[in-house]
Amino acid sequence: METSESNFLRRVAAAVVWIAAAMNAAALSTAQAGETPSWPGVAQAGNFRQSEVPFPLLDENRPNTPVPNAPDPNATPGAGYFDLDQYVRSRPSLPESSTEAYYWQVLPDSLIYKSYLAGAKESRMAAKIINIRDQSTFWDATVGGRVGLFRYGTGRRVRPEGFQLDIEGSAQLRLDLQEEVDVQSVDFRGGIPLTFGRGPFQTKFGYYHLSSHVGDEFLLKNPNFNRLNFAQDLLVLGQSIYLTDKLRIYGEVAWGFYTIISEPWEFQFGVDYAPARPTGPAGAPFFAFNAFLRQEVNFGGNMVFQAGWAWRGDENARLLRVGLHYYNGESSQFSFFNNFEEQIGVGVWYDF
Repeated sequence: METSESNFLRRVAAAVVWIAAAMNAAALSTAQAGETPSWPGVAQAGNFRQSEVPFPLLDENRPNTPVPNAPDPNATPGAGYFDLDQYVRSRPSLPESSTEAYYWQVLPDSLIYKSYLAGAKESRMAAKIINIRDQSTFWDATVGGRVGLFRYGTGRRVRPEGFQLDIEGSAQLRLDLQEEVDVQSVDFRGGIPLTFGRGPFQTKFGYYHLSSHVGDEFLLKNPNFNRLNFAQDLLVLGQSIYLTDKLRIYGEVAWGFYTIISEPWEFQFGVDYAPARPTGPAGAPFFAFNAFLRQEVNFGGNMVFQAGWAWRGDENARLLRVGLHYYNGESSQFSFFNNFEEQIGVGVWYDF
């Protein structure tokens, strides 16, 4: 019998293949529309232009110093090393920083550090109809959001810069559609993140609390269920980088200074691809991947894939999405944190 660790590694490998296939499909669609694919390493008309070579060569006299914009015409793509800073500076769609002045704002209408699109425990407005293999069909809903309190930074709505203090909160509940829509369980989350953004880079440091509860109807129908008082208070540090206007990668680590049932450490990382600017009624495609690793399940955690169609608001840069949802790993309801779930369904998500 395969171990949970080997199962998880197999799912990670499948995730990488899935993401690569999705990016290749998006690049092909862009090319057919007459635009230039914007991912690193994509050739232009069969050749690398000087500004498009993602791997600069090294100066022979200073071996640790890359020579910007001076590639060897006889070199093959991939020679040398990949300099992320130089790549970001070379992208015309990613200015290093804004020239706008910083000023104080109360209740800004956008966020500097966006929520992770496929993050299972992010505070937002969302509803999913999912089927969990060998269990039932559920309505998973998140009722909440995240908003800015104060900002010292620029006033733009699309990728603002500066410092911002946010507040977040949500109830993340599960209703069993095959059991008279009983409330099976609910997780409550609340937090205060402090964020900073400049150019394509964003940083988050904050605190959040999460506690899990089981529904009364579920307990009445399952009197022998061992209810767990799962709770945690954590400090969080996250970093995200926009490789293009639409494509973001991120990573996050959290440490629990107070935990019940749960263990202190958790890690997550992922990829978001979504429209960055107002889309109008037509909308645009999105896809997202998130891996969430938790110490209480031996860092087995879960993976989430989402893909579909999205609309970015004209006035407030908020994001509405509809699409497919796939979840594989330990339960997203932490009252059942040690139970395996494979979720397949459809959802709608609204991010602030």
